[in-house]
Amino acid sequence: MNDDKRVTLFDRVDLGVFLALCLLGAVQTALYLRLGSAAMALTALGLEALLLLMAWAARQGRMPFLLALVAAGGIVLNSFLNYGETTHFAALILVQGILAAVWAVAGSAWMLRARLPVGRVAVVPLALLALLIAAVCWVWHTNTAADRAWDGHAKHTLWAVPEKFDTGDIPEAGTVEELVYDTKAYATDSRPVTKRALVYLPYGYDPEGHYNILYLMHGTGDDENYWLQTHADNKTMLDRMIAQGEIEPLIVVTPTFYVENDGMDSSLDILTYSFREELRNDLMPAVETKYATWAETADDAGFAASRHHRAFAGLSRGAVTTANAALCGSLDYFASFGLFSSFRTTEDYLRQTIQSPAWQSLPIDYLYATTGNFDFATPYMIPGYRMLCDLEPRLIAGVNTDFDIFPMRYHSIGHWHLSLYHFLQKVF
Repeated sequence: MNDDKRVTLFDRVDLGVFLALCLLGAVQTALYLRLGSAAMALTALGLEALLLLMAWAARQGRMPFLLALVAAGGIVLNSFLNYGETTHFAALILVQGILAAVWAVAGSAWMLRARLPVGRVAVVPLALLALLIAAVCWVWHTNTAADRAWDGHAKHTLWAVPEKFDTGDIPEAGTVEELVYDTKAYATDSRPVTKRALVYLPYGYDPEGHYNILYLMHGTGDDENYWLQTHADNKTMLDRMIAQGEIEPLIVVTPTFYVENDGMDSSLDILTYSFREELRNDLMPAVETKYATWAETADDAGFAASRHHRAFAGLSRGAVTTANAALCGSLDYFASFGLFSSFRTTEDYLRQTIQSPAWQSLPIDYLYATTGNFDFATPYMIPGYRMLCDLEPRLIAGVNTDFDIFPMRYHSIGHWHLSLYHFLQKVF
């Protein structure tokens, strides 16, 4: 085979790889467009533009080794946008990355063995790529700086917590105590179990007063320390928001849904349901007999009468716990809810619980749902939240419920820190 034929054959295969990458990108973008979210449409278009501009540069310059950047991008994005247990919505981005990696190696080896010439640098796609990256960085930097300096209430397009709430300790700092309580392994054999939770008490806590209370749940793989100690900036934010009068002093309880080794051999989701019994029978009585909440008595009557002063929120599997154990399992005890990065409760379960005759007339003060535009939870949170709002007449968007998609955020504490900041200003 002469040199011209070798070059022609290589270019045809190279073109096929490029077109396959474009097709995969088009299908993936269409899937995101079907979510009906402008934020996710822009995210999908932006991601595919970055990947395909680099693929175009590799194609135009006959430099298949540049596809290694496409491969790296696809593999990294896969780690944010997909999760093995629940979400494979963006799997085609991983397929793009794998295809790019294969051709980056195979194409480069082919060129070396056949001694094919490298083309000229593809100026146009690389220039467009540089402009797109620069634009994204400028938007990110500008909006983050503006929100760090923000002096008003939380807004729905939120890039950062204002610096005045987020930096340094203050003299008027609250305290964090450990609460040990007895409970049972409700998901399995109901054996006696001793557990612990952390309790945040605001500066100047008065044991004779009355405080609103927020129960705040961690996610998979973490524990009761997550919100207030592992990520102590959440405590700093609480201290500063209270000290500056942004929110009223409140008590925050951070428990764990884990019970020794229960659920580890099957699905942890069983614990998101069984936590209802622990919450109602053991945790709440232990907390609200010791601390000064609005519950006059730590029993059904006392908790029901004070439900408007009580909220439950959680992140990831903690949000699943919020939905299953608090919203659906304890609507008679709670009136406000925060679902950060997960909502997987079924329509049937909602109908059986919050729409049951016993609870269908109980008002819901506020329900806040959040995700990030790079969060793997987003593809099921968007339709799940819409289903909830369509099903539940007590929830009115913009009145007592909101759903925010935070830009440039993924399944991480940076997103959940923003969620907590917003939620604290909306409850009570």
